[in-house]
Amino acid sequence: MRIGFIGLGTMGTPMALNLARKFPITVWNRSPSRYPPLAAAGARIGATPSEVARDSDVIFTMLFDAPAISEVLPDLKTALRGKTLVNASSVPEEFSHYLAREVSLAGGQFVEMPVSGSKLPAEQGQLVALLAGDADAVEQVRDVVNATIASAAVYCGPVGHGLRTKYAVNLYMIALTAGLAESLNLAKAQGIDPAVIQEVLNSGPTASAYARNKMAKVIAQDWSPQAAAKDCYNSSKLICAAAEAVDARSPLIALCRTMYEEATKAGFGDEDMIAVIKILSSSSRSSSD
Repeated sequence: MRIGFIGLGTMGTPMALNLARKFPITVWNRSPSRYPPLAAAGARIGATPSEVARDSDVIFTMLFDAPAISEVLPDLKTALRGKTLVNASSVPEEFSHYLAREVSLAGGQFVEMPVSGSKLPAEQGQLVALLAGDADAVEQVRDVVNATIASAAVYCGPVGHGLRTKYAVNLYMIALTAGLAESLNLAKAQGIDPAVIQEVLNSGPTASAYARNKMAKVIAQDWSPQAAAKDCYNSSKLICAAAEAVDARSPLIALCRTMYEEATKAGFGDEDMIAVIKILSSSSRSSSD
């Protein structure tokens, strides 16, 4: 099976590299600066998205948002007949339905596949793929996904349900991150060594690989992104819109959206999502006032 991959950002690059280890792959990205590691792994560089599609049986897209997909879609549609497009980007549900229709009109099959996980699990091939769409189309790509980029590939239902699942999962993860940031900030403000909080939380019932990773980043002042704060802001907006659409009260994610908006506007958008802790300190607040 020939694979195509469009979008080589923080998540797309490791996903494409893992696919390249098992399948012939053609890639495209708006910025050529992302190509060297893929070329070194044996990937072919496509001149356009349509060239990627022509050289592939299954094409993955991992772009920042719906406008980024809309930008490449007119060219991509010209080469989708007989192909399967797998969209891993986080987009509004209504856009996913629109994308599914456009792919179908172009003669292709569509699979929705947002993922749960950040840069490290993407590098390790340990993402959780949230598959949605026609069951037969999903089965055609499930083995590829399981063999390369995911530790689990969960079928969530028809188009839209993968994204709905992602919204619910991300609500938990974003609220957890904001809560951890507040916990560490309160400890510091009270004169408690963050390493003490780290030891307590790592020894208790809420211990997790995720929390260990985020606490270690704060203590080391390592703000390199596993998932960027600006992505959390984008995700929190999608989650709030989804909650409002079904009249589900979600006060925590509304507050997190405000926090990540503040962090992004304060210049922390390209840093890891745990960098939201920076807006909580009095010095950060006073400098942004």
